[in-house]
Amino acid sequence: MAEIEREAMEYDVVIVGAGPAGLSAAIRLKQLDSDLQVVVLEKGSEVGAHILSGAVLDPCGLDALIPDWKEKGAPLNVPVKDDNFYMLGEAGQIRIPNFPMPPLMNNHGNYIVSMGNVCRWMAEQAEELGVEIFPGMACSELVYGDNGEVKGVVAGVFGLESDGTYGPNTEPGMELHGKYVFLSEGVRGSLSKEVIAKYSLSDGKEPQKYGVGMKEIWEIDPAKHKEGSVTHTMGWPLGSNAGGGSFIYHLDNNQVYVGFVVHLNYKNPHLYPYMEFQRFKHHPMVAELLKGGKRVAYGARAITEGGYQSMPKLVAPGVALLGCSAGMVNVPRIKGNHNAMLSGKAAAEAAYDAIKAERSGDELADYEVSVRDGAIGADLKKVRNVKPMWSKWGLTASLMLGGLDMWTNTLGFSLFGTLGHGKNDAEATEEASKHKPIDYPKPDGVLSFDRLTNVAFAATNHEESQPCHLRLSNLDTPISVNLPKFAEPAQRYCPAGVYEVVEKDGKPEFVINFQNCVHCKTCDIKDPSQNITWTTPQGGDGPNYPNM
Repeated sequence: MAEIEREAMEYDVVIVGAGPAGLSAAIRLKQLDSDLQVVVLEKGSEVGAHILSGAVLDPCGLDALIPDWKEKGAPLNVPVKDDNFYMLGEAGQIRIPNFPMPPLMNNHGNYIVSMGNVCRWMAEQAEELGVEIFPGMACSELVYGDNGEVKGVVAGVFGLESDGTYGPNTEPGMELHGKYVFLSEGVRGSLSKEVIAKYSLSDGKEPQKYGVGMKEIWEIDPAKHKEGSVTHTMGWPLGSNAGGGSFIYHLDNNQVYVGFVVHLNYKNPHLYPYMEFQRFKHHPMVAELLKGGKRVAYGARAITEGGYQSMPKLVAPGVALLGCSAGMVNVPRIKGNHNAMLSGKAAAEAAYDAIKAERSGDELADYEVSVRDGAIGADLKKVRNVKPMWSKWGLTASLMLGGLDMWTNTLGFSLFGTLGHGKNDAEATEEASKHKPIDYPKPDGVLSFDRLTNVAFAATNHEESQPCHLRLSNLDTPISVNLPKFAEPAQRYCPAGVYEVVEKDGKPEFVINFQNCVHCKTCDIKDPSQNITWTTPQGGDGPNYPNM
């Protein structure tokens, strides 16, 4: 790579990722100084193409960034009208009353949205202020300065040979340099992962924890549609096999978001998160809602769940981690977009002050302080024990003790201090011999679907001639280690059917169908041997979510 010559472009701030964090940072920078040169690089084919979220938005971040967002036409059109919480059994459900819930769990004042559409609108606001936004420009490398600081990124590499080498038709891309680089890649971003490791940003922190979230958009019978209704469930079908739960959000146009989250610290390698989601839709309450409707879109994405104690240090020389790149999701609320926006605003303000003082390439310490001591830290501190309680003591105990802890934290104290997470999610996987295989019913093609059929509804696409962006550290590990020891769980934990074990010449062979990948990053997180690394494919490739 050293011999590759690239053109370089200079900016004040280079932002990787056109999600809510990156776009908020870009908007705030230009609000503070219209002369600042700001660029946003987005790997999706368009802004919003790779955005997948739970889609109930707390508007506090938008209120702080663009107070007149209503007048500017922000696509927040469906206010939450009612909250429902259920504990499911296989044949029925119990409604959990709202009154014992801590105030922070109330969705009053929030909106059911398409975050893809919100980001598209935010991109319009940014461009009106003079921000340059380049979709289809994946950032494949960091550029380091003479003093070890991050000074930019490499973007726009196209046409690599299938083995990853440069060929006659390769476009080498270009370097984009900035006084500061913001990484707002979302969960488990490849550049963020590199920065966290290089600068030891997670030292002294708890391991980050994750879930895999899967979501379908359904068009349902208008008679069953309740615009503004929000439902969350726990319990069946996961039971004691794994933590997690579901969400059902009624947006406009008779559409419903049906989502399911499985915590990735599950022990049994036979567990099949995607099939748990499909089985969930056959619960009588859900099946009745979806009966007569049709699924119109599908997607999947990892979710950060470690919370306050798992957030790494947010800054290193020349670089800052924003939003989900640092794990700012409030787990019990299933919300992180508001914190992503607030983090972008805070990072922008710190960078503006630094540039005004003629600094560059140093650590934006003010950003770190603003996040931990401000609204984001306050939001995450209140719920910091919910996830470790669930992991250690199970669902029932976490409902009771977690609820108590959230109440006391609302009053300013905790009876439990700050609990740790222990193992990371890969280490939590136990050997297959300790667990029984799980018999999952075959999808019926009406309510439930096989993975490959559903992946078609993610509209994902990868150029087949490009290198596989899912890299194995050791090519033999899937068959020599993961198959005999863990029944090769990649066959099951991937929600897009990327990984298979097939028989070839009488021997098992590990196959990677990278064209199916929806960029959820679950493999990078859950592989028990930590043998798979997700890297950025060429720009524009991946899912193309319509209104997810």
